Amino acid sequence: MFLSSKKNKDFVPITEHVLNTAEKVTCSGAAAFVIHHDKVVLEDYFGSQSNKSGSRKVQEDTQFHVASVRKSYIGFAVACAVYYGKIKTIDDLILHYLPGLNEDIWKDTTIRHVLTHTHGLHKKEDTVFREFPAGENWSYRQVGIDVLTELIKQTTGKTVSEIVHEQVFNPFEFNESDWYAQKHEKLVDVILGDESDKNWNVSESTEGNKMNMYVSARELAYWGYVHLKEGYLKRKQMIPKEIIQMAATVQSPSTIDKNLPQNGFLWFVKDLPAEKTEIGQSVPKESYQILGYTGVTLLVIPQENIVAVRMFNSFGSPEGYDYLSDVRSFGDTVMRCLS
Repeated sequence: MFLSSKKNKDFVPITEHVLNTAEKVTCSGAAAFVIHHDKVVLEDYFGSQSNKSGSRKVQEDTQFHVASVRKSYIGFAVACAVYYGKIKTIDDLILHYLPGLNEDIWKDTTIRHVLTHTHGLHKKEDTVFREFPAGENWSYRQVGIDVLTELIKQTTGKTVSEIVHEQVFNPFEFNESDWYAQKHEKLVDVILGDESDKNWNVSESTEGNKMNMYVSARELAYWGYVHLKEGYLKRKQMIPKEIIQMAATVQSPSTIDKNLPQNGFLWFVKDLPAEKTEIGQSVPKESYQILGYTGVTLLVIPQENIVAVRMFNSFGSPEGYDYLSDVRSFGDTVMRCLS
């Protein structure tokens, strides 16, 4: 699935924003890609895939490590499980589907809580414990993602990767998006600001359950475009629109404070003017965004018919870099381009 290109200088500030961020983080390469009104209006690539001498230049088929952006694909797989009746409702208890979990720890925790980061659980040294009652606060913890990938496998009999390939990658001929057991020449090196960073790990699993997903800038934008069009592409409904709508609309429980981030199926969704949102202030309601520890960001703004992507091969936030402020300003820059 490739859209025609119609470059528009109005979007140059997005390139400038990406280059400015690249100067602040520890990276060797970056990219920017924007789709507006069904045309590619911006496509830029910078630097190299590694800081090693003679490394491959960042280009159209370069695949960046997307870190937590992978969660949008996990959310999609859960939405598929709900749509096809493998999960009755996201208000079902997790224990109903995964009875092997510790009942004392996981009681009262629903699928909705896990999808919206309101489950209240944390994990340290293989021990899961509760930080707050389910549905009463918000916290971004990996333990919920691990449970969701297992939930998908138990309810559908398929892995996240298998579902996403069947529903999206294969029909749309996505060849630059996948979970990899081994590195190859089109994958960037991830530049660690701190070699001892415990958040960095590698895996040989290709099931979609680990943080080893790499995607090109253009295919990440097309992934956003599939959502923008609610699955209607090639003049037909290729993905049931209900799947996209579930994933990309607010699903957070009404019990949480209105200033906390709001989520769909792991996507951050703009709804109320929440103080702790990770989406820019000028970005309109019903927009949604997913971002990763590598600085990779995918923003979809349905009201403006636009998808914007930025990519880096950095990892983490160096001293003095305000990640939250920077990712908000990315969305605000997109909006300024439209004005």
